[in-house]
Amino acid sequence: MLKTLLSHKLRIFLGLVFVVLLATVRAYENQLFYDPFLNYFKSDFNVLPLPSYNPFWLFIGLLFRYGLNSMLSLGLIYVLFRDVTMIKFASFLYIFFFLIFVSLFYTIIYLYGANNDMVLFYVRRFLIQPIFVILFIPAFYYQKLNN
Repeated sequence: MLKTLLSHKLRIFLGLVFVVLLATVRAYENQLFYDPFLNYFKSDFNVLPLPSYNPFWLFIGLLFRYGLNSMLSLGLIYVLFRDVTMIKFASFLYIFFFLIFVSLFYTIIYLYGANNDMVLFYVRRFLIQPIFVILFIPAFYYQKLNN
């Protein structure tokens, strides 16, 4: 086992680099992205009205953050599996899920406002956190084992 680990030193190092970069995005989220909902959801948001926000800049901030997390996640998936078809499929899924979740996010804000703040919280969570990589890695590993 130690031989196997030593033979994959570069892959392990690159994998750790991508994980650290994902954590860095989270650590510097206040400085990197326009998102007035960061402080809103850190407070007692159940009793507060929605914060004021610029819809265009919020979309750009969500797109930038989702894109950055997606690129780092795709890099991690490539380092782990070294399969371009998996990367293409995961890229398609990332784009598809972004369109779905950003549409849901704005629909919830405009139609329901603060009445469905927990739904808004969880939809936003899928947009700003690299949750899909946590789902994709085991799924791709399982698929690779079955092939």
